[in-house]
Amino acid sequence: MKKKTTAFFCQECGYESAKWVGQCPACKAWNSMVEEPVKITPAGTGLASAAYSGGFSGAGAGRGRTLQPVPLSAVEDVREKRIPTGFAELDRVLGGGIVAGSMILVGGDPGIGKSTLLLQTARNLSGAGHSLLYVSGEESLHQIKLRAQRIGTISDNLKFLCETDLDAIAETLLSVRPEMVIIDSIQTMYNSTVQAAPGSVSQVRETTGVLMRLAKETGITFFIIGHVTKEGTVAGPRVLEHMVDTVLYFEGDRYASYRILRGVKNRFGSTNEIGIFEMRQEGLAEVPNPSEYMLAGRPIGASGSVVTCSMEGTRPVLTEVQALVTKTAFGFAKRQAIGTDYNRVSLLMAVLEKRLGMPLSEYDAYVNLAGGIRQTEPALDLGIALAILSSYRNRAIDDTILAFGEIGLSGEIRAVSMAEQRVQEAAKMGFKTCILPKSCLKNVKNAGGIRLIGVAGMKEVLEVLE
Repeated sequence: MKKKTTAFFCQECGYESAKWVGQCPACKAWNSMVEEPVKITPAGTGLASAAYSGGFSGAGAGRGRTLQPVPLSAVEDVREKRIPTGFAELDRVLGGGIVAGSMILVGGDPGIGKSTLLLQTARNLSGAGHSLLYVSGEESLHQIKLRAQRIGTISDNLKFLCETDLDAIAETLLSVRPEMVIIDSIQTMYNSTVQAAPGSVSQVRETTGVLMRLAKETGITFFIIGHVTKEGTVAGPRVLEHMVDTVLYFEGDRYASYRILRGVKNRFGSTNEIGIFEMRQEGLAEVPNPSEYMLAGRPIGASGSVVTCSMEGTRPVLTEVQALVTKTAFGFAKRQAIGTDYNRVSLLMAVLEKRLGMPLSEYDAYVNLAGGIRQTEPALDLGIALAILSSYRNRAIDDTILAFGEIGLSGEIRAVSMAEQRVQEAAKMGFKTCILPKSCLKNVKNAGGIRLIGVAGMKEVLEVLE
């Protein structure tokens, strides 16, 4: 009996099934299963197929001989050399710079600025003397030049290639030998050894595997641009994120001026850091002080507005929390949260109603983190609760007060990490008073001249505000 050489893959998450199903069992997407080949044909004759037969420089040397495993103590301790990108914000997210031979996947919504960011990064690196190759499968050379003219002069160290055939790209890489390569985008690349359309699950997976093999064999650093699904994840199988060394997501409203670069995977650094950029006519510009940027235009003397502080990795970011509490007109209170966790807002309102006797079940509540940033750290709890309380009472909280802390179900204010860094950031931005968990007071050695008020519960917070 002939063996079946096709399978059904989910176009959203890459789930594989032997038969077609209407709804993907993994991501629950409807009508996303497509039939694709699962066996790689031996007809490929280019360098892409050489990845499977040991065609790259020494790649097949391990065939026919016994490999000797070594203990960890015998491995030489080599510190990775970092290459600065010219963007301090990008270097922060990468962990200090680019590591040679690594593969970096950049995902984001269409039009968010992925290509612009990498083109500007390539301009910075080429200006510093590094050789780069920009491979575009979506734009012509003329289109790239029109876009490049807006961001400034580009050195001749940066060369461009419009191609989608992986065999031709691999030959060019091995002949030119650039230090870094940008692939825009991985969904447009075509591997002749895979009998599937470009952008399909099989093509994306196998093409990325070939490029990863090239990166490790030659030491070339790869930047790969990936499209995202409607859920906001990189299109293609989840194994794609496991194959690369670093996964970065470019977030933000395409109609707003700010952009947030967030690392979700990094084999060479932390995944808690973010980089903030502003989209301008000449391209992306760094935002070195995000707190000042997020607080720009904050209303003075308005009820329902409180400034709080969250940590993004090692960086404190001040954010304005806005709340609007109004009497419900339908007997069923409505809750809405923008920029933070909806369930967390509902929990905090239940705590306020139970512990402080506020009849919030009769009121609609809308909570928004101004500036469009999304944060879910528990340290935002006290700021959200104070904004709801201020709007409910229709009494403004002093504009020089900042508050942070986690709220428990019994109304207690629990400790949060890096309290001193938060306080110092508040002092730097001109705040005079900081309300924080009482258990965090001992961790703040240098308050920067700001007045500290430690609270252990929500009843103490009310006493402070009276």
